[in-house]
Amino acid sequence: MSFAPQRRQPEELIDLSVSQRCHVVGIGGPGMSPLAYLLSGQGHRMTGSDMHASDVTEYLQAEGINISIGHLPDLVHDVDVVTYSTAVPMSNVELQEAQKIGVPIRHRSGLLASLCAVRESVGVAGTHGKTTTTALLTHILVSAGLDPSCIVGGKVDSMPVGARHGDGDLLILECDESDGTLDVLPLSHLIITNIDVDHLDYFGSFEQVQQTFVDAAMRTTGTIVLNADDELSEPVRQKLSSELRVRTFGRTPGTEVQIMSVNHEESGITVQMKFGTDMCVCHSPLRGEHNAMNLAGACAMACALGVSPQDACDAAASFFGVERRFTERGEFNGALLVDDYAHLPAEIEAAIAAAQSHPRTTGKTFAVFQPNRFHRIAAMADTYADCFIAADVVVITDVYASGTAFIEGVTGELVVNAIRKAHPDAEVVWAPTRDNIVEFVAANIAPGDICISMGCGDIETFPDDLVGRQSS
Repeated sequence: MSFAPQRRQPEELIDLSVSQRCHVVGIGGPGMSPLAYLLSGQGHRMTGSDMHASDVTEYLQAEGINISIGHLPDLVHDVDVVTYSTAVPMSNVELQEAQKIGVPIRHRSGLLASLCAVRESVGVAGTHGKTTTTALLTHILVSAGLDPSCIVGGKVDSMPVGARHGDGDLLILECDESDGTLDVLPLSHLIITNIDVDHLDYFGSFEQVQQTFVDAAMRTTGTIVLNADDELSEPVRQKLSSELRVRTFGRTPGTEVQIMSVNHEESGITVQMKFGTDMCVCHSPLRGEHNAMNLAGACAMACALGVSPQDACDAAASFFGVERRFTERGEFNGALLVDDYAHLPAEIEAAIAAAQSHPRTTGKTFAVFQPNRFHRIAAMADTYADCFIAADVVVITDVYASGTAFIEGVTGELVVNAIRKAHPDAEVVWAPTRDNIVEFVAANIAPGDICISMGCGDIETFPDDLVGRQSS
């Protein structure tokens, strides 16, 4: 039986049109560091704290932000607002002190909402592809001279700590639905890349996931870009069917940006797209059909913001992607190693398809997967049954917790069993430890093969471990 969750409620906005003294709890985190960087670039006086020093905290300190390693109550004195992420408990001594002395406290989403309120904000939301689409849209707009600011949930060469400060009025923002952030952002424009099953621990049911995107679209005041090919986005398209501000993209005939063809080449993909009656060809260093969709979505919004179709396509040719999105990581025994963030079934299927379209792939495709989060695998293990079908060899390792509590009986073997039940003839290997994966792949991979390792945990170091074995 599903339940309706307590949706995140908007907090009172902080006036970011004037300089504020803002303290960031957990400033080294992947969601907080870009926020601090951007606010600092806009002239706000930033301080922060974190439990551990890191490359990120050192970078922010070099940018002039005073950071304390360790949490102390005195750090929130003489500030105008304290902000924190979902990962920080309310028992944190700095949050407790702020409450005691009456300093306003805002969740990260509240500061993002305050940023959106003073900029022309462009949100990029969806289950898959939002990081790449956010970074690509920003790249196109920078190339067009619009000088946007941006916050993106990934590592991009042109954006230190996942953020960019620009002098233009546009703010491009990757919007996360998993903790209710999307629920509270006052957006000017919105891209919804697609909708899929995830974060059921927060939402309770898939219908609630879909409703979140419907509500976000209805609150958006300007252009809304939707995926015409995505069946699960139909509730949003139906709700907005009479809205002239909606633009669509995909392969579906009649969309504002229609993908006519995708060719896979040594250097990436060549995508032929139709913008109304205009035809444009884009050569992109990215790979895979899914990235053709990300490209079309980004171009659709860029054109709505005044960029010409040809300029958008030309700019996309110099965008080399986001770290851990089909990142080539060297070779082992003549086989190509690729690292990818894919951790949901549709993402895994797309990543494997991209691997098989690579011109260097002449042999087998090895798919190595690290499941992520105990509650996700407990709820969704069976949904992974079919997404590996195109791979020749599937290697599954144990669950990466990502801060979630252990659940008895929930291991990566649940995914193994789901695949074997649906596809008894599939070659599926249960390799619970890193050493197990390395030993199996090292013993079986051959020249011309491709090994794509996937997941959003520490599986990103697997190619290094494999290469290290070869050189030892």
